[in-house]
Amino acid sequence: MAARALLWLAAAALAGAERRYRADWASLDARPLPAWFDRAKVGVFVHWGVFAVPAWGSEWFWWHWRGEQRADYERFVRSRFPPATTYADFAPRFSAHDFQPREWARLFQRAGASNISYGLYHSLLEWFNPLYLADKESGFKTQSFVLQKTMPELYDLVLRYKPDLIWSDGDWEAPESYWNSTSFLAWLYNDSPVKDTVVVNDRWCNNCSCHHGGYYNCADKYKPGALLTHKWEMCSSIDKLSWGYRSNMHISELMDEASIIEELVQTVSFGGNYLLNVGPTKEGVIVPIFQERLLALGRWLDTNGEAIYESKPWRVQMENSTDSVWYTSKGPAVYAIFLTWPRDSLLKLLSPVASPSLQVTMLGLAGALEWQKGPDKGVLITLPCAPPSALSAQPGWTVKLEGVE
Repeated sequence: MAARALLWLAAAALAGAERRYRADWASLDARPLPAWFDRAKVGVFVHWGVFAVPAWGSEWFWWHWRGEQRADYERFVRSRFPPATTYADFAPRFSAHDFQPREWARLFQRAGASNISYGLYHSLLEWFNPLYLADKESGFKTQSFVLQKTMPELYDLVLRYKPDLIWSDGDWEAPESYWNSTSFLAWLYNDSPVKDTVVVNDRWCNNCSCHHGGYYNCADKYKPGALLTHKWEMCSSIDKLSWGYRSNMHISELMDEASIIEELVQTVSFGGNYLLNVGPTKEGVIVPIFQERLLALGRWLDTNGEAIYESKPWRVQMENSTDSVWYTSKGPAVYAIFLTWPRDSLLKLLSPVASPSLQVTMLGLAGALEWQKGPDKGVLITLPCAPPSALSAQPGWTVKLEGVE
């Protein structure tokens, strides 16, 4: 009895011991991704900064103007601002007078980011910081910028704001040995106030993307085109030419509702999360066209979100015969999301293997749908003769299959 008690106490002590992560990629990459991130599936990205004052070109305004010295940016500044204007002169005009954070949060919830988690973007590099430029000149053999600015700032961001997610960027010019990324991540995972819940991406050094970190970004607007074994994210922007707000955008340069839904569905079917960006004005306004696109996404998710949130990839991600039917799953249920209403309202699905007890329903529509086995394989599902009026404006519909392999 005493021996059994000692064994139980030893097991309990081992179970209660927290895993410690070393400051190397082999250890850090083994950390399980906190489950909340995969369940969420949908997020909103916000690029908001001094670049919203000139509001022209893109959020890389400073670099295109002063770094590349592009003639079009030079002409723009000369035509709009006083002589000898510097980028720092824009800062007082970044007023945020109309910033309403609670309204932003409500908008993002209505857009489908229903369980609000709080993330922070952080750029490792700064184009024109004298300390960074001196380190760069040394071939990154010195670390004045990292030790005096970047790392103190990152630790302060975590301790002060306790984010659920850190979206790192600006990593591409220097190796991990310069950035000290693994040391920071070891502290973040072991000892920070968010060690059990925080999620990070993969932009921590010049060879990290798609290889190390938490989930993978790989590249902006990344589309792997296949199911990945590692959790990943596609970040996209309603303005196809910029992440920050620009006053010279045209309607043809913006994603429409159907394009947003298609990106979302493809991303989730391949096991990714979808992060959709908006750029507010210098006053802190998310302009109406961006609001409209976000709300359209939210309306679609109000009906079809069951096939998105907390879903998992199915054994087949899309119908080989078409790129307009995509699959997700949740427990025993399989969801077929079709982006084009089929001719004769007959939906042909070749991949599901039906059992005699198969039940087919459409999300947002009461009652079961009739079905039959396909002539060779799969199932044929009889849809309403036209999209129901409540669903007709949707850029995609979902049938739920219960009883398929």
